[in-house]
Amino acid sequence: MGLFSRRKAAGTELSGLGGSMIALPCEAGSVVPAGCTLVLGSADGQTRRVAAAKVVLGQGERAWCFHAGPYTLDLQPFAAAPEWGLRLRVLVDAADPRVAQQRFDLFLQSEVAQPLSGLALRSALQSAVQSALVLGTLELPPCTTVEEWHAFRAGLNQLMYTRYGLTVDDCVPVDLAPQADYAAMLRSRALAPVAAPVPLIIAPPVPQPQAGAVAYVAQDDAAGLRRLFIELPALCSALRLLELPAGVSSFEPHQAILLRLGMATLNASSMPSLGWATPDQPLPVLQQQRRIAHTLLAVQALDQAWAVLARMQLARSSEWLALLDETARICANLETGLAGRRQPFPPVEQAA
Repeated sequence: MGLFSRRKAAGTELSGLGGSMIALPCEAGSVVPAGCTLVLGSADGQTRRVAAAKVVLGQGERAWCFHAGPYTLDLQPFAAAPEWGLRLRVLVDAADPRVAQQRFDLFLQSEVAQPLSGLALRSALQSAVQSALVLGTLELPPCTTVEEWHAFRAGLNQLMYTRYGLTVDDCVPVDLAPQADYAAMLRSRALAPVAAPVPLIIAPPVPQPQAGAVAYVAQDDAAGLRRLFIELPALCSALRLLELPAGVSSFEPHQAILLRLGMATLNASSMPSLGWATPDQPLPVLQQQRRIAHTLLAVQALDQAWAVLARMQLARSSEWLALLDETARICANLETGLAGRRQPFPPVEQAA
């Protein structure tokens, strides 16, 4: 079995979607293939699914076509064990009339600027699963028992639904050893340069970027801020709609987190330009790198928040307060990233 596959319905014209490609950006006037779904996204981050045979775009709108699948993807849940994997069969959820915005459509709007292939989706899902296992919102211990496996499956299903709008139709362990080239892995690790972190405090005069330092590009900053602008309101809404477990007195901490996320949303939507310290003063390249690093820190906190939200939706009363504490920690990281992105100069330079 290949990396990903699809059950093809007889007589269905897919035009490339549903095989190796899952979703494609569309231009105005494009014909929507039979069996595919059209998603329109506005400039303010809202999306809607449209039943139409041809793409018609309004002012500032973007469009995607996707095929719901199912798709079979092989993931490596543990980066240190490339020989052990999970084979997931996933499909895009049908439109839920209870919500104003479908989660998969939000994923397309905020994260998908290029054609979404099976390889790209596999990489995104694998990163989310690995991060959740490190964070502790998913647990897959050695010698997993049947009860632990069912708990992992429930958490995985909720994570895929909450984070990507996907339904996990099947999940089984697989041996990926034949696909793993260990010699190539070792060679790549030996040849990879050691990346120096971008300093958060830089004493004047500002040094020039050194060879081998982490090099971010403006697209990283723009894509990160776009995700924060679009996804933070959706995250706040989902957290606000959570039903608190019976017998748990967590109203005030819950409201405090919602307030912090609301302020973070306002902060993200009013960020200064990357390349300018003031309207008449360009920002040095090294400090632009520092700003981008803070944007990526905030995006990392956003990803962790989605994972914790998925765990909250299944949590028992005994877990709720601990998860609220974890959410508060994530909020602190989010606020740190946003504050650092807004700061034009490190504190040492401001004091000088």
